Amino acid sequence: MPSKKIKFSADEEPIFDDAVIYKRGEYWQFRIWLTKERKYARFSLKTRNKTTAIDKAKLHYHQLMSLQLQGKSYFSITTKIGVERYLEQRWKDVDAGLIVKGRYGTIKTHLEHWLEFIGRDTKLKELERTDCENYYYARTKNNKKSPISQTTVMNEQSTINAMLSWLYKNKETYIESFDFKKLKKIDRGIEDNKRSIFTDDEIKDISNELDKYIAEALVDVNDGVNLVKAITGYYLAISIITGLRRGEQLQLRWNDHEVFEHKVSGTDYNLVKITVRGETSKVGKTRQFVVKDLEYFDGLFKLLYPRFVKLDEGNKKPNKFAEALIFSINGKAQLTPRAIGYHFNKILERAAIKNLDKRDLVPYSFRHYFITKRVNSNLTPSAVAEMCGTSVTQIEKTYYHTTQAKMITNALAEYYVKDGLLVPVVQ
Repeated sequence: MPSKKIKFSADEEPIFDDAVIYKRGEYWQFRIWLTKERKYARFSLKTRNKTTAIDKAKLHYHQLMSLQLQGKSYFSITTKIGVERYLEQRWKDVDAGLIVKGRYGTIKTHLEHWLEFIGRDTKLKELERTDCENYYYARTKNNKKSPISQTTVMNEQSTINAMLSWLYKNKETYIESFDFKKLKKIDRGIEDNKRSIFTDDEIKDISNELDKYIAEALVDVNDGVNLVKAITGYYLAISIITGLRRGEQLQLRWNDHEVFEHKVSGTDYNLVKITVRGETSKVGKTRQFVVKDLEYFDGLFKLLYPRFVKLDEGNKKPNKFAEALIFSINGKAQLTPRAIGYHFNKILERAAIKNLDKRDLVPYSFRHYFITKRVNSNLTPSAVAEMCGTSVTQIEKTYYHTTQAKMITNALAEYYVKDGLLVPVVQ
């Protein structure tokens, strides 16, 4: 149906007799009547230049006509609905065992940040490739108190484009991906591309601060803020001694751990056997390993068990504490990544960890420290890989500098390695 309008002002221009571009404020807009849908399609051309507006309008016109010839609707779903549909698809991957719940939770968090940036009511078919070119700036400019690492933003951008590719294949967008700005390569000094980890002395300082942090919170755990503070403190302390991935650790249940004592040369050690269930593991394989415990699990048990029993009173079908989540206020809801990140930054500040602005330190760095310590011990890379639920190739690729340091130490028996440096043994 041709446009009914015959006379046009200076700020209007007909396009192929069916559509018109017009100015609203300083920017050109596009409008076309869609007969089958009995609606006007309107959207901004995002330009002040009339010639550019005409070119873009013609492109949109041909796309709309193509859709109509295919019998498809123009009117677009919103970004919010698009994210919901994509997450429904990814949940099917969880049910099929293709990804774990922890990975699904990460994807959901990434896309929530994107919705805050792009707008929940934005039409998917109005998105352009350049709409997210300032995503990194937006994600980092207002987070000075809780800095977001470049690696985190890069992971979010990868998730966003994976979703956009899926939406494009399902004819919900006109673009297949965003053109994010290329970020500067992270300079990790002598470690080159190796992940940033903590030193032994830093871990000692962090552990001391975590003990104080937990003790402060336990003074009044009836305060909800203190309760979360205590549980998160235990979470961070246990992540240091176990090297678990976040998703694996957050999905641990009380029946996934077993405490026992073991005597070596007359000395008793408190040990914990941990079972990482296949459905919670990134690699989808169940594994078990044993670590020394500084009574963190016991402390967390004493904190949560009485609360769980109290919450469970009156239930016709009592819940089993053994099946409750370990790192949870009520045994059901996991700690949030936001809470973990917040308390992690607080601890680093209290421990006076240096050069935070130049290092890519995140809670996951505790896992890197855990693996590095074992690679530098008498464990073989295959034993470390089995314990940590990863591949030998990944161990050698990411932590090779530590195995090399160990080989040098073996060649020079009068030296030992500390924080990546050779130190002479004092005679």
